[in-house]
Amino acid sequence: MSVTSTFAFILAVLAIGRLLSWRGWVPENAPDTLNLVVLYVCLPAAILSYAPKLVFERALAGLVAIPWLVLAATIVFVLPLAKALRLDRGSTTCLLLQVPLGNTSFIGYALVPVLAGAGALRYAVVYDQLGTFMILATWGLGVVAFFGGGERPSVTGIARRIVSFPPFLALVVALTLFPAEPPPAVAEALRLLTAPLLVLVVLALGMQLRLRLPREHLLPLAIGLAAKLVLMPLLALGLCALFGIEGDMRLAAVYETAMPSMVTAGALLSMAGLAPQLAAAMIGYGIVLSMATLPLWHLLLAGG
Repeated sequence: MSVTSTFAFILAVLAIGRLLSWRGWVPENAPDTLNLVVLYVCLPAAILSYAPKLVFERALAGLVAIPWLVLAATIVFVLPLAKALRLDRGSTTCLLLQVPLGNTSFIGYALVPVLAGAGALRYAVVYDQLGTFMILATWGLGVVAFFGGGERPSVTGIARRIVSFPPFLALVVALTLFPAEPPPAVAEALRLLTAPLLVLVVLALGMQLRLRLPREHLLPLAIGLAAKLVLMPLLALGLCALFGIEGDMRLAAVYETAMPSMVTAGALLSMAGLAPQLAAAMIGYGIVLSMATLPLWHLLLAGG
């Protein structure tokens, strides 16, 4: 699919989800149910499909470091700003997750070959599996546990939640026990379990999306979108120059960083009750705006 047709499909599914919710054709807890299916079924299946195929090379160290450095930059950027602007706990948590965590797997895997060529896809997988997903499984769960509960969780409690998180367990199995080329029947089963992911998460987001946000969410939304779609990709571009990353690896690093916010992070925020409207808006409006920003990044990188 081309960039235009891929985003057109996503927007259409968002609109369907919004219509289902607006007309009251689905229960109020339908988005949470869809999110649980994604977290416990579709995402682990996807990890078992892609992660065993990773080939570890020394040259990839810089690529793996970029999403972690983007996370560090996000923390340095968001925490002082949230304190200065007196943002509430939910909005702060939303920015801490949705600025560094992009949709680097399913939207990323679909768009990187279109924007950078098929050769860049293997680097997108490395960025996603060793960067984005590991950040979600550690930082993401820790932040949601810290801000989402009434009591501050212990280190042991956070560790227990991480190691019992199905996608994290799937990653451990994928990198240690699961074959890179499973039997055809197993591979087909994983493909079928993975296939509904994009539709399910976008439907859930559409059901939660509100075009008119509360006034207190407008400022964090603007900050989050600017940081996610412009500032952090600029940082990734600079880090590529610093690490001497070029070619397809450079393209994959910048495009993956420039992807709109991760739907799974939005699902975690929604289920924890941490600014669910803002979380859905970051993803929904991020997808819309990325239809403009990604082609601009394409023009910039092609010219460089």
